Amino acid sequence: MIALSLQSGSNGNCIYVETDGVKLLFDAGICGIKAETRLKAYGRDIRDVDALIISHDHADHVFYAGVFQRKYGLPIYMTPRTLQRTEREKKIGKLKDVRFFRSGDNIDFGPVSVRTIPTPHDADDGSAFVLCSGSKRLGILTDLGHAFEELFGVIASLDGVFIESNYDPDMLAKGSYPAFLKRRIQGPGGHLSNREAAELLLTGTNLTWACLAHLSGNNNNPQVALRTHCEILGRRFPLHIAGRNAPSGILTL
Repeated sequence: MIALSLQSGSNGNCIYVETDGVKLLFDAGICGIKAETRLKAYGRDIRDVDALIISHDHADHVFYAGVFQRKYGLPIYMTPRTLQRTEREKKIGKLKDVRFFRSGDNIDFGPVSVRTIPTPHDADDGSAFVLCSGSKRLGILTDLGHAFEELFGVIASLDGVFIESNYDPDMLAKGSYPAFLKRRIQGPGGHLSNREAAELLLTGTNLTWACLAHLSGNNNNPQVALRTHCEILGRRFPLHIAGRNAPSGILTL
C-alpha cells in the first residue's frame, strides 16, 4: 500500500492511495491541474484513479469534485446530505456519476474495503476513513471535531495514519482570528490541536508511521507540530508532514 498527500490544509485537501491494484483519491480541494501534475511527478495518472471519495461538504475538501469528474471521468462517492449541502452552497457544476454511501458504511473496491466513520466535525455529514487491504490498515482522520471515543480504538488498529494536527493553542490564543472563530476551532465541532493529536497517537501501538495533516497556516507550523508530538510520543515511529502547498512524498505500508 502506498499513500501520498497531494496537499493538506484549509487551502485544499487531496490524498491518493494505491493498494492491491485499486487507486483512490480522497477529497477534491485542489484544482485538477495540480492534482494531475503532482500525481504525474510520482509516476501516476489521475485518469487511472478508480474513485474519488469525499469526506464532507467544506470547500477545501469538495470544491473541485465536479472538475475531477468531468475532466478525468472519476465516479464520486459521498453521502446524500453532503451532496445536498454542496449543491446548495457551492458552484461545482453538474455531477453525473455520484454513488452514495452513508457514514458508517463500508465501501468495497474488489479486495480493498473503505470503512467510513461518522465525525462530529461541523460539516453536515462528515466522515473519516480506514482503508483495509489484506493485513494493512490506513487511516485518513482529518476534520474530526474532537477526540471522540471511537478514535482511540480505530488508531490502535492502524498501520499508518494521516491525522489532523491543526493548531497550537498558544499560537491560536495570541493570533489574529476573531473570538468566534477561535471558539469554533477549539470547540467540539472544530479541529484537533497538536497535543490532542499526539495523545491519540499514543494508542497507535502498530503504527509504522503517522503523517500530520491539516496544519493551520496561521496557528501552527511544521516545527511546532513536530516538537509537540515528539515531546509526547518520543521516537515511537516516524512522523511526516502533509504540506499545505506540496506533496508529502510517497509513504509505504
